[in-house]
Amino acid sequence: MVQPILRSARLLMVPLADRHLELEVQLDSDPEVLRYLFGRARSRDEVAASHAGRLGLAEKVDGLGFWMAFGTDGGARGSVRPAREEDGDFVGLMMLPPAHGPDQPDDPTVADLGYRLSRRCWGRGLASEASRILLRHAFDTVGQARVIAQTMTVNAGSRRVLEAVGMRHVRTYFPSWDDPLPGTEQGEVEYEMTRGMWQAGRIR
Repeated sequence: MVQPILRSARLLMVPLADRHLELEVQLDSDPEVLRYLFGRARSRDEVAASHAGRLGLAEKVDGLGFWMAFGTDGGARGSVRPAREEDGDFVGLMMLPPAHGPDQPDDPTVADLGYRLSRRCWGRGLASEASRILLRHAFDTVGQARVIAQTMTVNAGSRRVLEAVGMRHVRTYFPSWDDPLPGTEQGEVEYEMTRGMWQAGRIR
């Protein structure tokens, strides 16, 4: 199985490829998009290194990886998904790689859910819409045992998304930061969706 194209009502989600690098650079040029990740915009070289790392991670577990999301009118409410990526507007980067971080399990049956949206697309419910599709893909297609998501405790917007799609808070932890951001003193939170939760219909 290769990473498939994923579709929701408003989004066309295409597996990340080298042709998407400039869109990643554009996304990471906005410090507000990276407020709870790096606290600043990233250089092109930094983004290129992350891009290469993502492509490598996408090869570790068949079906997991990263997707670039496209919508009509930026995924405006009431819009329909474009038929092709070239017909749509870039919305953001949607993530479902195998768990790989220093505070994550080394277990190929656990995936790490994430999303990074262009600021103009905020507030439209697109992160929740994409997350539901990624969770369905993780459990129904790839066969994962668990999906986790991590964010800063103070990132209220991201936490609302995770709760809206039915994930549950499992822990608050305090990683070591080389360059602490405002709010890091409150730690990070981890949410999860297990296969049992999925099968019980907890997702909405």
